[in-house]
Amino acid sequence: MFAIQRSFRLNCRLYPDHSTAFQFNNIVSFMPDTNIQLTKQYPFKSNYLDLDGLQYHYLDEGQGPTVVMLHGNPSWSFYYRNLVKLLSNRFRCIVPDHIGCGLSDKPGDDRYDYTLPRRVDDLEQLLDNLQLNEKITLVVHDWGGMIGMAYAVRHPERISRLVILNTGAFPLPKAKPFPLGLRICRDTWLGTLLVRGFNAFSRGAARVGCKENPLSAELRALYELPYDSWQNRIATLRFVQDIPLQPGDRNYDLICSVADGINQFAGLPMLICWGEQDFVFDRHFMAEWQRRFPDAELHRYPKAGHYILEDRQDVIIPLISEFLDRT
Repeated sequence: MFAIQRSFRLNCRLYPDHSTAFQFNNIVSFMPDTNIQLTKQYPFKSNYLDLDGLQYHYLDEGQGPTVVMLHGNPSWSFYYRNLVKLLSNRFRCIVPDHIGCGLSDKPGDDRYDYTLPRRVDDLEQLLDNLQLNEKITLVVHDWGGMIGMAYAVRHPERISRLVILNTGAFPLPKAKPFPLGLRICRDTWLGTLLVRGFNAFSRGAARVGCKENPLSAELRALYELPYDSWQNRIATLRFVQDIPLQPGDRNYDLICSVADGINQFAGLPMLICWGEQDFVFDRHFMAEWQRRFPDAELHRYPKAGHYILEDRQDVIIPLISEFLDRT
């Protein structure tokens, strides 16, 4: 079981007894119930891979065919906890926290390059280190889609199936305007202040990410838990700042090459689950997935939001399980 200390310092470490403790630079206190609730909701052993002195946290639960689950911004591996609980009796579930997120280290820019290519390199190093000898299933959400599909294009021989959850792996669709809130976060000092000073991105996502079944205050607190200080919110800002919108933007060429490369997966089993009340990954993104993969199995949820795995977990988690069993 986990013992989450009330006093935290930056970065997470696995203690010898396999309990997890957050470590934060600025000591803060959390509600007494938070420790109990995290233990209840996230009862997993933590694992770490050393990446040039940085601790890259991941879950490695269960045995069987490997399912790799990649979260987006500003969530963390906590997003997949219920799916891991269901699948780990017959699948091996690998769920990393991107550097700067969840229980992974949160270094400054002087120690880590918060860009898409580095994210893909991290994932590649993790999966190589695990010495997986069989093809994997990728489950991707939000930024996890761009990271995961870039990895898939780099190693198409390693991919067996795809589960797509409100994400993209291509440039912003032409008919989709870039949301004003994201532009403020991406391009202005006000956005920096809001995201890193007031945790607006994580708090906002926890409040509007579920439309049909809003997150409880308890779950919102657990989603926000790793992002408690200016330093610990660096990745939530850098992810937004790394969004390429036009030629010449950093990583625009990479995203275009990934967009060209994903078409090779048209013959693989693919499940797409989409919350249609997502103001970022909206119907324009869903339509692009449909255009590229007309034979994919698509399930639309008109009243659900961005955190689709939370909002309609009652149907989507069993659906993913059934999809993996029959494909």
